[in-house]
Amino acid sequence: MKHPLFSLILPAVLALGAAFPAWAEKADRDKPMNAEADALRYDDLKQTSVFTGNVVITKGTTIVRGERVDVSQDPEGYQQAVSVAAPGKLAFYRKKRDGVDEYIEGEGERIEYDSKADLVKFIKRAVVRRYNGATLVDETTGAVIVYDNNTDVFTVDGGAQNKTAANPTGRIRAMLSPRAAASAPGAKTPVAPPATLRPSTTLGNEKN
Repeated sequence: MKHPLFSLILPAVLALGAAFPAWAEKADRDKPMNAEADALRYDDLKQTSVFTGNVVITKGTTIVRGERVDVSQDPEGYQQAVSVAAPGKLAFYRKKRDGVDEYIEGEGERIEYDSKADLVKFIKRAVVRRYNGATLVDETTGAVIVYDNNTDVFTVDGGAQNKTAANPTGRIRAMLSPRAAASAPGAKTPVAPPATLRPSTTLGNEKN
């Protein structure tokens, strides 16, 4: 392409910002998106952006980290983003829930976001945590965890991909605090419902 380097980077950054609109509270949508990486490859014809090397993306309260983040856009204008961790590490995602002092954090060897379905998926060594302020109140682990931004519902699959020395069965594990105990003394009543954990009835059927 004959465009200067800046004209390549700016569309890629804008495309990536559009790929994560529902990962953050509503106010994040109007915040600038910042991306740091060791390298960037942007294909204007295919509408793809590939960030590689210690990628860190921030947009308001949203943080996404990985060794590589791929962003693509389909003909309808919907974006799909995939964050992949370096070998032996985990990709990371964090967002503030809208209207409450709560944060959702997730990790996995691979994190996929589909803007059309508004789903984020954590794959392999997956873990999702909910914090009330700085206090951990819920935590779940599994082979695959899917978080629906529309309903704040989690589904969790166990299976062979979840087996470790500490968990040889591969079953999902969850720590759920009572809602009253999770709220700090004197805290305001949340205006949004709490995130919900719902174990899947299928184990180990996820295709990666």
